[in-house]
Amino acid sequence: MNSGQTFLLYASAPIRLAQSSVTQLSAPGFSGVIRVAYLPDPSMEAVLDQYSRCFPTAGEASLNRPFCVEYTWRKQGWGDLLMLAHPLHLRLLSEDCCVRVLDDFRYRSIDGDMVGVVGDSWVLRTDPVSPTWHSMRGISDDGVGEVAAALRKDVDALASSPITTTSSYFYGKAIARAARFAVIAEEVGCPDVIPAVQRFLKATVTPWLDGSFQGNGFLYEPKWGGLVTLQGSKDTGADFGFGIYNDHHYHLGYFLYAIAVLAKIDPSWGRKYMPQAYSMVADFMTLSRKHGASYTRLRMFDLWKLHSWAGGLTEFADGRNQESTSEAVNAYYSAALLGLSYGDTHLVSIGATLTALEMLAAQTWWHVREGDTIYEDDFTGNNRVVGVLWANKRDSGLWFAPPEWKECRLGIQLLPVLPISEALFPDISFVKELVDWTMPALSREGVGEGWKGFVYALEGIYNKESALQKTRALTGHDDGNSLTNLLWWLHSRGTADDGVVGFSRCCWYRQYCH
Repeated sequence: MNSGQTFLLYASAPIRLAQSSVTQLSAPGFSGVIRVAYLPDPSMEAVLDQYSRCFPTAGEASLNRPFCVEYTWRKQGWGDLLMLAHPLHLRLLSEDCCVRVLDDFRYRSIDGDMVGVVGDSWVLRTDPVSPTWHSMRGISDDGVGEVAAALRKDVDALASSPITTTSSYFYGKAIARAARFAVIAEEVGCPDVIPAVQRFLKATVTPWLDGSFQGNGFLYEPKWGGLVTLQGSKDTGADFGFGIYNDHHYHLGYFLYAIAVLAKIDPSWGRKYMPQAYSMVADFMTLSRKHGASYTRLRMFDLWKLHSWAGGLTEFADGRNQESTSEAVNAYYSAALLGLSYGDTHLVSIGATLTALEMLAAQTWWHVREGDTIYEDDFTGNNRVVGVLWANKRDSGLWFAPPEWKECRLGIQLLPVLPISEALFPDISFVKELVDWTMPALSREGVGEGWKGFVYALEGIYNKESALQKTRALTGHDDGNSLTNLLWWLHSRGTADDGVVGFSRCCWYRQYCH
């Protein structure tokens, strides 16, 4: 090609190529299969020749076992099937699946090197992760009093702080914030505040489930098989495009967290609204392939990339996109918690599996470590987190903030702060890199107190006392966060082993993973 690139063309029958124009080749009278392969290095031609006669016609991804994804290819031709795997595939390929990895057969891509894998089926296996309600280590004895004092103050404020927004996203954040108080109360031994949280949640969550909420609500939309909001059904820009299927896992994840907590502390309420709760889960976590199913199969989650996409029906020049991996993690984690509340082990299993995969994808493509080789050196040198990850590009900026607002980039990859956040950021050396990279941005005029809180939360992983001092001085918090939640997080930090937080050791799924 005039680009300097070489392509190989393989045909299943004799073919006569003619150049019909500067940019077009024609093959008169040809009937058969044509395969075209880019040849980045002459040494790869022998491998392409060897596997040229076998090609895939379809593939199926299944989630039949906890923390496993299985790919099965249908193929035609003869011989072994050669495919390409991205870096996360290679990390998760199980030793007990019959594939052969061709380490020297590599194509450069925006997702990192794509490496040749020979085999008709792959098994990808993650380390197990438990969807726990409470912190993994528990709150330190000297911190319980401070957390409890903040908790009582925040719970008292619920009665005088009604939710005024009708936005499904911001409303979801507000009810999930309140639900955290009940769970933290269990952990610090303050059961007396739970009834107040229960009353607040019943009053604020129920109207969205029984259709009585004024100004918005969830409706079933049959064309695309999913939920839309009342506002979104009338205005494609409302609720961040929820009506055109943007950000469904973000919004519904917050609602599911609140519902899971309320169903846990008020089982009779949970039983009454179980159909609505499961409709929210079904919107983005249906596994059914049945024709005519009410909901689209795994609406947001990409079983090849192993992470979610937030974009809905809008077409973008750079393809699909996702900004906040942590809110995606929250969605699947909250679905797993709902399974715990309802005693649904299947929902717990699927939610925990997708949570684990989403976190690994975030660590692979959104978290940018010093010296990483997935991205070009200039991008890696200037970034510690990706802002928006697109199918065809990586942005340093966010939908709502320029690249210089590093505190927003850090925060949107951490919020909401939950027990599962510990597993999302297991590498303490990277956490320190990220905080050191972000901290100078906090001196910029106009930085929001809420965003500062997320930076201090991560700082607390390796410098608890410094983070506590800064957190106590905050004058405000993100609308989905609270002083109680930040203090709970900081007082449940401990000494990690070898610079890596060990989250999987407490997993009761491990016995099912072999």
